[in-house]
Amino acid sequence: MDASTPRDDSVLTPDVDPSAQATPVDAAAQMPDISRTEKAFESAKARSVGVTTLTVLALLYTIYFARPFLLPLAFALLLNFLFSPVVRRLARWHIRPPLGAGIVVLALLGSLVLGAYELAGPVQSWAEKAPETLSIAQKKIRALLRPIERASKQIETATGTGAASPSREVVVREESTVSKIVGVTQHFFAAALEVVILLYFLLAAGDLFLQKLIKVLPTPGDKRKAVEIARETESSISTYLLTAASVNVGEGIVVSIAMYLLGMPNPLLWGAMVALLEFIPYLGALVAVIVLGVAAITIFDNVGHALAVPGAFLLINVIQANLVSPLLLGHKLALNPVAILVGLAFWFWIWGIPGAFIAVPMLATFKIFCDHIQSLAAVGEFLGMRDDDERRATVRA
Repeated sequence: MDASTPRDDSVLTPDVDPSAQATPVDAAAQMPDISRTEKAFESAKARSVGVTTLTVLALLYTIYFARPFLLPLAFALLLNFLFSPVVRRLARWHIRPPLGAGIVVLALLGSLVLGAYELAGPVQSWAEKAPETLSIAQKKIRALLRPIERASKQIETATGTGAASPSREVVVREESTVSKIVGVTQHFFAAALEVVILLYFLLAAGDLFLQKLIKVLPTPGDKRKAVEIARETESSISTYLLTAASVNVGEGIVVSIAMYLLGMPNPLLWGAMVALLEFIPYLGALVAVIVLGVAAITIFDNVGHALAVPGAFLLINVIQANLVSPLLLGHKLALNPVAILVGLAFWFWIWGIPGAFIAVPMLATFKIFCDHIQSLAAVGEFLGMRDDDERRATVRA
C-alpha cells in the first residue's frame, strides 16, 4: 500500500496495492469473460445443483436429529407393509379393518410375549453367569494363545525391545450400569408402545391414504397409475419382508437343532439369537460366530468340540445365504453386496443398532419403489444384482 494511505492494524484487513496491474503469463491468452461467469453461476442448472445439495444435507440432518420420531414410524410402516395383506384377507371374510387390525396386533403381541416368556429363563441364567463365563473363556483363550505369547516374548528378547515403562492410568467415572440399563429399557418400551399404536392405526386405516391420493390426482390415467404402483409396491415389499423373516426364522430353527445335537444348553436361545441377528447382514453373522464360540469354549473342554459349534453355524449360514435366499427371493428382490454394505453403514450411522436391523428392509423397500417409478428405475438397477445377460454383455465388450 502507499505510504500516505492510513493503515488499519486489523489482521483481517487485506494488504492490497490498488495501483498493481494483473498481466497474463501469455500475452496472446484470452481475457476472462466475467459476465459469462456470472451467467453460469446464475443459470438454472447451477441453482438446481445448489438447491439439490442443500436439500440432501437438510434431509440427512433431519433424519439424524429426528431419530426418536422417525425410527418408530419406520418400524410401523414396515410392519404395515407386512401385515396389510392379512387385514385385507380378513376384510374379504367380512371382518372390518379396525377389528382385523386389532386381531393382527394382538396376535403379534401374543407371539412376542410368549417367545419372551419362554426365553426369559435362559436369558436370565446366562446374564447372571456372564462375568463367570467371560472369566472362564478368557482363561481358556489365554491357555490356547500361550505358545504365541511365548514366541512373541522370545522375539522381543532377541530384538532387544522390552516392555515400555508403565504409564499412569486415568480412571473416568461414568454412569452406573444399572442406570444405563434402566434408561435403555424405558426408551425401548416407549418406542415399542409407539410402534404398536402406529401399526394399529395404519392397519385400521386400510386404503384411506391411497383413496385420498386418488381423489386429488387430476386425470384418470394418473389415478390408475397410482393404484397400480401402490398395489405392486405393497405386494412386493410384503413378499420380501415375509420371505426374509421366514428365512431367518427357518435358519434359527435349524441352528437350534444343530446346537441340540452338539450338546449346547438352551438351544432355543441360540436359535432365537441367530434369527434376530440375521436381520443385520454380515455383521450379525460375525456377532453370532463370536458369541457361539465364546459360549462353546466355556462349556466344552475339548477344543474341537467347542470349534464345531461356530463351525456348524457358519455352514448353515453359507447354505442359507448362497442357496436358500437366492432361490426364494429371486433376482428381482436381490440386492448387490456393495449396496447392502453401504446401506448398512449409512443406517447404522444415522440410527445406530436399530437402524442396522432395518437397513436391508429399508434398502429393499427403496429398490422396489425405484423399480416401479420410471424416473428412478436407473437407481433400482444399480441396487440390484447382476444377471447372466449383463455378465455376457460385459465379457463381449
